[in-house]
Amino acid sequence: MDVIPVIDVRHGVAVAAARGQRDAYRPLATPLAEGCDPIAVARGYWELFTFPILYVADLDGIEGRGRNAALPAAISAALPAVALWIDSGMRPSAVAAEGAASEGLRHVLGTESMAGSGEVEALRRLSRDRYVLSLDFKGGQFVGPPEVLEEPRYWPDALIVMTLARVGSGEGPDLARIAGIVARADGRRIYAAGGVRHRRDIEALHAAGAAGALVATALHAGKLKAGDLREIAGL
Repeated sequence: MDVIPVIDVRHGVAVAAARGQRDAYRPLATPLAEGCDPIAVARGYWELFTFPILYVADLDGIEGRGRNAALPAAISAALPAVALWIDSGMRPSAVAAEGAASEGLRHVLGTESMAGSGEVEALRRLSRDRYVLSLDFKGGQFVGPPEVLEEPRYWPDALIVMTLARVGSGEGPDLARIAGIVARADGRRIYAAGGVRHRRDIEALHAAGAAGALVATALHAGKLKAGDLREIAGL
């Protein structure tokens, strides 16, 4: 069972997510780092636990203001042993045109950033191990081309089920939705995002068939400690 820490970056600084209402995100205050520099937050996570993967949401890229293009390389330089999953609003056609990704980096393709039949076709042509797909849900509704949700045969090896309304909410993960996606995923690795409060939520996700969870608030609040993380890694 993988716990994947999250850094949301907006206007170049790490921010605290709140139910997907991005205009309300404020600079992150955490005992894991001094200030809200994304590199300092990444190092703070690493000092807590040697996480194998770090997820970064480049909200500037997702919202169309221009990507923090130097950020992946800066994090990799600071933490060379960490694999990076980066959602910067890239579309399938752009990933296809880019060629092979850098070692240790995988693009996350969020369905909220996809539009048009051309992007769906580009997604279908991508190799399953080239990217991570994020199935994005807002207010209980899927956000993105319906075909992507309806065609699990085109899903990659790893998927994130992103319930934006539960991000930073303290309401717990959407176990029913996770179990439903797992049932259709034909053995692919499913990662839950949104609502994880503590170790019991991780254990419940494991029972629902998830391979892991994306977590931020519970780590910054100290609700998931190093001892919990070591034991969860053995699930």
